[in-house]
Amino acid sequence: MKVKPREIVDLIIEAAQEKKGYDILALEVGKLLPLCDYFVILSGNNPIQVKAIAEHIEKKLAEQGVNLLHREGFQEGRWILLDFGDVVVHVFLEEEREFYGLERLWRDAPVFRKEAAQFG
Repeated sequence: MKVKPREIVDLIIEAAQEKKGYDILALEVGKLLPLCDYFVILSGNNPIQVKAIAEHIEKKLAEQGVNLLHREGFQEGRWILLDFGDVVVHVFLEEEREFYGLERLWRDAPVFRKEAAQFG
């Protein structure tokens, strides 16, 4: 049975929080971007944590039968992109997140879910 995109978002947020990811924002970009339905944007404190968050998200989704289609940025651990098809995850170091400003670029996208900073 295929996992629905909204359920994937919930799994991603849960996995990120388990590894102390923070400032988690899920945006509905499907009407603005035909490539996927949701972006999940979140932060980690250092490259090791950013990598750990990304790995944990991958593992948790694989356990539910959700396949990772593409991954970028893992070696540097500053901005890791995980493409699960309907949902794309951006795991950032805080300074990279501020610099690239995806929230500003996609400010017209409705917020699906937002988790306040808990660990930053």
